[in-house]
Amino acid sequence: MEEWVNNWLSQQRELGEKGLEIKKFSNGHYVYRSTTYWDKELKKRRKKSTYIGRLDIDKGLIESKKTVISSKRVRSIWEYGNSALLNYAIQDLKPLLQTGFGDIWEEVYALALIRIAGYVPLKRASLAWERLYPIAEITPSMNTKSLSKVLKEVGVNRKGQNHVFKGLNSEDKQLVYDLSSIFTRSEAINFAEKGYNKEHFHIPQVNFALFCTANENLPTMVRILPGSVRDIKSLALSVQEIGVENKTLILDRGFYSQSSIKILNEHKLSFVIPTKRNSTLYNEQINLSEHFFYHERLIKGGTKKCGENILYLFEDNEMKKEEEYTLYKQHDENKITRNTFNNSLEKAGKILLVSNVDLASEDVFLMSVVPICYSSE
Repeated sequence: MEEWVNNWLSQQRELGEKGLEIKKFSNGHYVYRSTTYWDKELKKRRKKSTYIGRLDIDKGLIESKKTVISSKRVRSIWEYGNSALLNYAIQDLKPLLQTGFGDIWEEVYALALIRIAGYVPLKRASLAWERLYPIAEITPSMNTKSLSKVLKEVGVNRKGQNHVFKGLNSEDKQLVYDLSSIFTRSEAINFAEKGYNKEHFHIPQVNFALFCTANENLPTMVRILPGSVRDIKSLALSVQEIGVENKTLILDRGFYSQSSIKILNEHKLSFVIPTKRNSTLYNEQINLSEHFFYHERLIKGGTKKCGENILYLFEDNEMKKEEEYTLYKQHDENKITRNTFNNSLEKAGKILLVSNVDLASEDVFLMSVVPICYSSE
C-alpha cells in the first residue's frame, strides 16, 4: 500500500474511526467499513463490508452518493392522459367542494376522480390514485379508514351537499326526476324498509331520489328516502327541499297515475309525464295535425285540452311497424288474447303524454319522449 494511503488511514484511526479498510483496484483506492456478524446457518462469524467511497491523494475521501428508493413513492408508469382529462372535466367542483366540505374536500375530489371510470372499492382507492399523474396537486389521505370516515361525514352533511348541487344547478328549464332502490338485509340502516319495487322483491330497501338537468345531465339533488315511501310522496318531499320554481319536471311513466297528477297540480309544479298504455286517455280523439322529423323518421303530433292539463299525442310510423309485427307474432303464437291484440294494435306506434304546460309539440317530444323511447339512437 502506498505511503500516503497508510498515512490517511492512520489519521482516521486516531480520530476514532474503526473498521476502515482500503482496497486497491487497478490504479484506484476504495474505502470500505468492515464489520462481522454471526451466521446462524454456518454457525460462525462472517465479514461484511460496506462501500464508503474513493480515496484521492489530493481531495482525500470522496464519499459515494447514496440513492434512497422508497417503496411507497416509486411510480414507474403515470396515467397522464386520464388524469388531465378527468381533472379538467370536474375542475369546477373544486371551489364548491372546498366551501361545502372544508378539510375533507381533497378526499372527496380524489375519490370522485378515480370512480368516474368505474367502481373502485375503498381498499383499492389508494392504488388507483397513485397511478394518476398528480396534475391536481393535492395530497388526500386515501387509506381505507380515512375514506370511510369521509363518506360518513359527506352523507350526514346535507348543507354541504346542497351547496354543491346548487352550484351545479344551471339555467336549464327542464329537470328529470327518477327514483331507484337498493336492497339490503342490514339491520343497522334505519331507512331500509319493505316497499314497492319493479322486481316485486319482499326485501328491505333504501330509495334514492335524483334530480338532474335534462340538457346538461348534471345532478341537482340526490336524496335518500325510506324504502316504504311511494314515488309520488318522495317527489313531494324532494321538491320541498330543492325548490324547482320555473322548472318543468320530466317524469317516466312509472310515476303516472291520476293521484300523482293531482298532487303535482296542487303543488303548482310544471310537469310532463307519459301515460301508461292501458290509460283510458288513449280513448280521447286527438287530431294529428302537426308533423316534424327526428333522425329521418316522420313524427306526427297533436294536442288536446283535458281539464287543467294538456294531452300530447305522437305517432311514429317506423315504431308502429315494429310493434305491429311483434303483436301479430304474439297473436299467431297464442301468447296474447284477441282482446289484448286489438287494444294494443290501436295504440301501436303512439305515445301519449300529460302536461300542465303549453309548449310546442316538437319541444315536448325532444325533451321527454326521446329519452324514454329513443335512448339507444
